[in-house]
Amino acid sequence: MTGRQEQFSGEEAPPAHLQLDLDRLGQWLGAYLPGMDRDLSATKFKGGQSNPTYRLSGPAGDYVLRRKPPGELVATAHQIDREYRILSALADSGVPVPRTYVYCTDTDVIGSEFCVVEHIAGRVFWEADMGDTPPSDRSAVYDDMNRVFATLHNLDPAAIGLSDLAPPSGYAARNLSRWSKIYTQSALEPVADMDWLMTHLPDHLPTDGETRFIHGDYGLYNLIIRPDAPKVAAVLDWEMATLGDPLIDLAHHLRAWWDLPDSGLAATSLVDKDLVALGIPTMDDYVARYCDRRGMPVPDMRWYIAYAQFRYAAMVQGILKRAADGTASSRVMVHRQDRVPRIAAMARRTLEPLVG
Repeated sequence: MTGRQEQFSGEEAPPAHLQLDLDRLGQWLGAYLPGMDRDLSATKFKGGQSNPTYRLSGPAGDYVLRRKPPGELVATAHQIDREYRILSALADSGVPVPRTYVYCTDTDVIGSEFCVVEHIAGRVFWEADMGDTPPSDRSAVYDDMNRVFATLHNLDPAAIGLSDLAPPSGYAARNLSRWSKIYTQSALEPVADMDWLMTHLPDHLPTDGETRFIHGDYGLYNLIIRPDAPKVAAVLDWEMATLGDPLIDLAHHLRAWWDLPDSGLAATSLVDKDLVALGIPTMDDYVARYCDRRGMPVPDMRWYIAYAQFRYAAMVQGILKRAADGTASSRVMVHRQDRVPRIAAMARRTLEPLVG
């Protein structure tokens, strides 16, 4: 069976509906990137973007073009203009990101808005155990992933010009309400544990803590690792970035340690793996290192992890609903309906000690 690494890494020819008019693109692009006005070629990156992403090659070198999908879109989705603003704001912040070059609002060029950013060579690991990577390199990658994540959460949103991304408080309550509504609208069959979680998660909502700039889906699969060293070269996919509780961001980031193993493509799980032999820290050790880097005590993560598990189940249900409706954007369906009650049961087990 094809694994996640084989399925999602690499590049492919764009399908017909996502092909680019390279002549028209070159005519527009030459004014902004000298040498990219002719003889262009494009391949599409295979892995998991809701916004199609291409390697654009020409006489001046390689760049990355990221576009909104063509056609009518939900107003609040596919906000690559927001993503471009975030990448620009993070330049020189200590969080490694691709350099930004140009944003195009003229939909006549390729059929939708797009941006062009730096192409960064490196490796993307779609499996949490990093395949046949040596244990010493796994340890170094996980430690640098932790360092970059702590650096991100230590940023002052105002200092990087992003203090207006979202309201300054109330993130946990808003996010819980949003995902509860998404789940309710997406449910294909009753899941008693999801109903239980929607009752009890609000009752134990943590008081507002710090508000920081958060990524929303920080994980190994959204990092480029340098080709010559076990270090993070760039953090990708800022579509869900906002201002919010960094502990919610942390709990979602910890998914590899708590997600249910899956025989297909859905999970990238470390559950039941020999972490010592792999050179990967335990979840507790990883959290402690993050907190040390942030200069904070280790918090009680049970509500946050239970909420991350609930939200993940709701995300899966939303994907399954779009597939059932025939509106899914992915070319590969990696989830099955049985994952929703299984993840919900796990979330309930996590939260029950707090409920009593």
